[in-house]
Amino acid sequence: MASFRTLDQLEAKSKRVLLRADLNVPVRDGAITDRTRIERLCPTIRELSDKGAKVVILSHFDRPKGKRVPEMSLKPLAEALSSALDKPVAFADDCIGPEAEAAVAKLQDGDVLLLENTRFHAGEEKNDPALSAALAKLGDAYVNDAFSAAHRAHSSTEGVAKLLPSYAGRLMQAELEALEAALGSPARPVVAIVGGAKVSTKLDLLGNLSRKVDVLVIGGAMANTFLAAQGYGMGRSLQEAEMHQTALQILDEAKAANCEILLPRDLVVAAEFKANAATRTVPVDSVPSDMMALDVGPETVAVIEDRLRKASTLVWNGPLGAFEIPPFDAATVAVAESVAGLTQSAGLKSIGGGGDTVAALRHAGVAERMTYVSSAGGAFLEWLEGKTLPGVAALQQD
Repeated sequence: MASFRTLDQLEAKSKRVLLRADLNVPVRDGAITDRTRIERLCPTIRELSDKGAKVVILSHFDRPKGKRVPEMSLKPLAEALSSALDKPVAFADDCIGPEAEAAVAKLQDGDVLLLENTRFHAGEEKNDPALSAALAKLGDAYVNDAFSAAHRAHSSTEGVAKLLPSYAGRLMQAELEALEAALGSPARPVVAIVGGAKVSTKLDLLGNLSRKVDVLVIGGAMANTFLAAQGYGMGRSLQEAEMHQTALQILDEAKAANCEILLPRDLVVAAEFKANAATRTVPVDSVPSDMMALDVGPETVAVIEDRLRKASTLVWNGPLGAFEIPPFDAATVAVAESVAGLTQSAGLKSIGGGGDTVAALRHAGVAERMTYVSSAGGAFLEWLEGKTLPGVAALQQD
């Protein structure tokens, strides 16, 4: 793995430290509905503040498309951060220019300042060198703690990192260490679980994983596409007929790479997708023509659990069934509980990530009992696909 400077190498005292955070938190009716990103950022802010840095926080929020949109202001986040840190957090009404410069100049050692939404400037998403230079003017060092925005080559994630001494914050460091353990130089055997609705959205992911893991478990509606491609009748199940040839190609490539692809052996079917619908469990070759597959069955769960018991590392992206509605959460919950148990008792390194995955693991009540659960969506997925993340590459030491 490429090396990164971390906070251990940063002499922070009295320095103006530009900290790229991801405060793009979900808000409904003016209230923050999930504070995970705020809580995960606090250790880095606290450490820098305790070491005497002047902490200047940069973040985007939503998609204002280069214009000032009052409801996309970060101002309410200053209060939320202050509450989480239990110390004052100042706010500046811009992220560059005289107002930002004056707010930074007022800071004492240990103070924390939040700057306004970087995406209020059109140059942010264009990685405009002029905006990067204006941001760099506000700091003596740059710390990126926003892995979830690292797949974007923007001024505040990549441009400014090239203009100042750059470091990974504690959250970024934890993400990179977890990902290295997952696929960089993992303990083998490695099992990957990939679920979700569509093969078409996870082609790069399936291709990369089939070359890197020992067992690839395919669940969710995308498993229906693989089964249909092999000639099984899938009734009214969601599947992508136009992806059949691609699915067969993925199976061939996995075989050539000595990767075992594990498809469902049995399926939970129902006539309608609604809570507590009447269900049947059937072998994959017996899906009734008027029903749809909405989860994998207990025989499949048993086979997955068998592979997990032999595994040293697990990477999980996507649920096994339509977990949002019971009883179609049964397989995801059962496997999640097994993963948590093996993580605690047998030292399984379990790394999960991606939006639906985090929701599914929380639903199963195991998110805190896994080795690492990434709160990054697109960045986690792109990393699993084998892509270079600009915000990470910018931190690498020569």
